[in-house]
Amino acid sequence: MILLVLALIPSVALAALWGVSTTQLALDWRLQDRHAALAERGVALTGDLAAALQEERRLTAEILADPGTSPAALRKQRERTDRAVRAFRSGTGSGTDGLHTELRDALAGAREELRVLPEVREDVDDGISTQPVAFGSFTVMIDSALEFTDALGNTDNGAVSVKAQPLTDLMWATETLAREDAVLTRGWTAGHLDKTERSDLVEWIGAQQYLFEDRIASRLPEAEAAFHQDMTLMDAWHTKTVVEQTLLQVPLTEPEDLPREAGRWREAMEELRPRLDELTGRLAADFHRAGADSVRSLMTRMVAASAIGLGAVVVVIALSLWLTGSLRQRIFALRDEAARLETELPAVVERLQRGEDIDVDAEVREVPHGDDELGRLGQTLNLARRSAVETAVRETEQHRGFERLLQRIARRTQLLIGLQLKKLDEMERRHEDPEVLEGLFDLDHLAARLRRYEENLVILGGGQPQRRWRKPVPVLDVLRSALGEVQDYRRIQIEVQGTPWLSERAVGPVAHIVAELMENATAFSKPPNPVEARAGLVGRGLVVEIEDRGLGMEPEEYDRLNEMMAEPPRMDIMSRADDARLGLYVVARLAAGLGLTLEFRPSVFGGTRVIVMIPAGLVADEPEPAGGGVRGAASPAGKSLPAARGAGEAEDTARATAAGGPSPELPRRSRGQAAAAVTGGTGGPDDGAGTHDDGSAPHDGRSAPHDGAANGPAAAPVTGASPLPRRVRQASLTPELRNPPRRTGTDEDASPHPHPAPERSGATVGAFQRQSRIIRGPASEQDIPPADVSTPQPGGTAREDRE
Repeated sequence: MILLVLALIPSVALAALWGVSTTQLALDWRLQDRHAALAERGVALTGDLAAALQEERRLTAEILADPGTSPAALRKQRERTDRAVRAFRSGTGSGTDGLHTELRDALAGAREELRVLPEVREDVDDGISTQPVAFGSFTVMIDSALEFTDALGNTDNGAVSVKAQPLTDLMWATETLAREDAVLTRGWTAGHLDKTERSDLVEWIGAQQYLFEDRIASRLPEAEAAFHQDMTLMDAWHTKTVVEQTLLQVPLTEPEDLPREAGRWREAMEELRPRLDELTGRLAADFHRAGADSVRSLMTRMVAASAIGLGAVVVVIALSLWLTGSLRQRIFALRDEAARLETELPAVVERLQRGEDIDVDAEVREVPHGDDELGRLGQTLNLARRSAVETAVRETEQHRGFERLLQRIARRTQLLIGLQLKKLDEMERRHEDPEVLEGLFDLDHLAARLRRYEENLVILGGGQPQRRWRKPVPVLDVLRSALGEVQDYRRIQIEVQGTPWLSERAVGPVAHIVAELMENATAFSKPPNPVEARAGLVGRGLVVEIEDRGLGMEPEEYDRLNEMMAEPPRMDIMSRADDARLGLYVVARLAAGLGLTLEFRPSVFGGTRVIVMIPAGLVADEPEPAGGGVRGAASPAGKSLPAARGAGEAEDTARATAAGGPSPELPRRSRGQAAAAVTGGTGGPDDGAGTHDDGSAPHDGRSAPHDGAANGPAAAPVTGASPLPRRVRQASLTPELRNPPRRTGTDEDASPHPHPAPERSGATVGAFQRQSRIIRGPASEQDIPPADVSTPQPGGTAREDRE
């Protein structure tokens, strides 16, 4: 397209230039043709009009000087004048479009002055007009007609203007002679001349001599100059000269006697007038020939210039199209090579990601090009293609090695975190000091969060989480497990409708996803605003909703996040090192692996609402209780209670024992598991609710935050249907440790999220542990399996221990 534009711009510019020049020449030719046609008509019509007005002016002066003179000659002259006026109006009424301003103004002035002719005649006939008024009116009309002739001679062609100059000068000289004739005719009729008339005569005689001798005679062509010379040698011309000299020699102070050559003057004027008209006609014909020659010359130049310009335009357009076509073919060839590089390079990168070995020489084919500029561009493209493939190979190998290194480091860190969690379990089991237990629980919580962050590194490095389950797990326990990995867990409210269960292969990823979304909700909402986590079955599966009350995001940001969740990008960790939302990439990748659907929406509270749609294929049915007994009771072999019952049932058991009543059998704890794992976990190792593929128990249940031993991970508010029994505060404590009952309406009752003091939490855990030992007795120790490699350990798997 650019080549076509580059080719068309000169062609179009040249064509436009040719069109403009041709149009301008055509307009000039048309203007000169109109001017020449108008001049051909206008000069003759103006000459006839001026002659008729001059004669009527002379006869009118004679009538005004002697009212007894017969008006017959004046009436005939008026008829001739009217015919000349009509001819002038009709001849100059059309063909004036496009003429220059001076000519249009002169023509309009001449036509306008002729309108007063009837009024002048009427005043003369009524005896109202005086000699000066009538003479001045006729003179103004004649002057406007002659000014139109002057405008006709002003053209852009110098040759035409030179031919027009003697013609206009002759017409003005004839007018001065006619003025002199009119004044002398009135003076001879009246018998005298006043001073004004004598002064005007002197001026007109001087102007007439200047025009005839200096301007006209020197500019006439040879034939017209000879004709003019013959005219000046005539007796009539001699008589005119004698009368004029006589008028010039008489002083203005002497009596105003007129020369006595009145009869001879009249004869001389009648003889000279045809000779002057003939000379005017010759000069007019010469002027018309010059105008016609100018128009023909301009037409010839216009046609020649138009033809040459058109030929140049055609040649330039043809050459431009030919060169453009050649360049387009070569450029298209280069473009096809670039397009092949665009398609081949991703294929090479894909093969590299699949682990294939790439031979750069085999993948990059050299394409021959010429030695000109495009040839050097093609050679550069070959080098760029080879460099791109080599760079892709190196980058892929470096990225692959970095991912392997990242996963190895993360796996080893996970092993250390598992050992740390195991050590924390042992310390929690040995210590009963409330302050020590509170610190241990905080460390336990931090370690659980750290384990999630390490799993993020594994996922971002291309791996998968190692925590796996063998049997379905209640959704409530999954949400609790996620809650235990969130820093500000006390603000999160959990609500589960019914008792849905989650398939074993979805437990770990869903818990991780929910934990990341909870962490994000608490991070971007201001405390103490709560974060609500709701779960329930729908027609298409299971829905988990997490809603915060923060500031929310812009609509464009919601669209971007939803697009990322629908199509997770292949993320380069190095390029996203400064991104504050790396957890969302982990969520997108885990959701894509399981087929989950995530959608971010604005919340009615002003924050953000995240909807996680778990397909029906990942929702499991509630398993049947083992042996037909009550689900959750401990078996003789040492099976523990399911996680759904947790700390509440343990607290009731401890409370019943302290009261001296019958005590149901408490859940038994394997070595390496703290009380928190039993009361708030996702299931014991034997019921399958929280075991790995290799038989080891996960640590998700014990990773919940410990807000006191009796509360465990359920310290956050939990609403909705739940199998947990109702708890009674301080029932398991000794009388010395119990606090006085709270009064209704106190600040403690008003708190939506109670947080027991460390002393009460530690005392509760201590009481629970003491009563558990009493109930089990010495014989129960035999049911505890030895601690070996196969024993499930919290915080790590057997696979991690083997590493």
